[in-house]
Amino acid sequence: MDFLFGLARNSRLQKIIGQQMHQARLLHAETGKAARVFTQFEYKTRKSWARDRRVVAKAEYLDKGENPRFIVTSLRADEWAERELYEKFYCQRGEMENRIKEQMSLFAYRLSTEEMKGNQLRLYLSALAYTLVEALRRLALKGTEWAEAQVDTIRIKLFKIGALVRISARRVWLELSSTYPWKHVYAKAFDALRC
Repeated sequence: MDFLFGLARNSRLQKIIGQQMHQARLLHAETGKAARVFTQFEYKTRKSWARDRRVVAKAEYLDKGENPRFIVTSLRADEWAERELYEKFYCQRGEMENRIKEQMSLFAYRLSTEEMKGNQLRLYLSALAYTLVEALRRLALKGTEWAEAQVDTIRIKLFKIGALVRISARRVWLELSSTYPWKHVYAKAFDALRC
């Protein structure tokens, strides 16, 4: 079984990547943008690890300053290069955790019924709600300021708005306030979903 997890930075680790951090600082000064330099090395803690392990380091320099990160893994270098291991494997795991947190904002955390069936149904409904909001974000909000918005933001700012509903024989009228601050986003989403 292989492993990959974040490793807390310390002065020994930061000293090891001093040259790469200097490179990142120079790249940042040259381009004015965030700069990343990746490296790997064998590392052993002074007390808790029985042997050397592969550590991948990201020496990053941002506008705010240095931002070094470290991960330790059993995955071999010939299988995963440093940058790919960090950006495509480690960061994607974090992205998956963010999607799980988003689902929690749709009441997936409220599993307090006495029976398992009730909790399971609530979780299914929350997953379905997340899937629908994700589709809305991907299809109807594409090209808007909310194309990358959190699910909870979309729920609060797009769904939870006051409206006057009038029903006639042929139509249902929704009258939104003219002062609704995101009416242009709402109109674009509505037009995108219209059949």
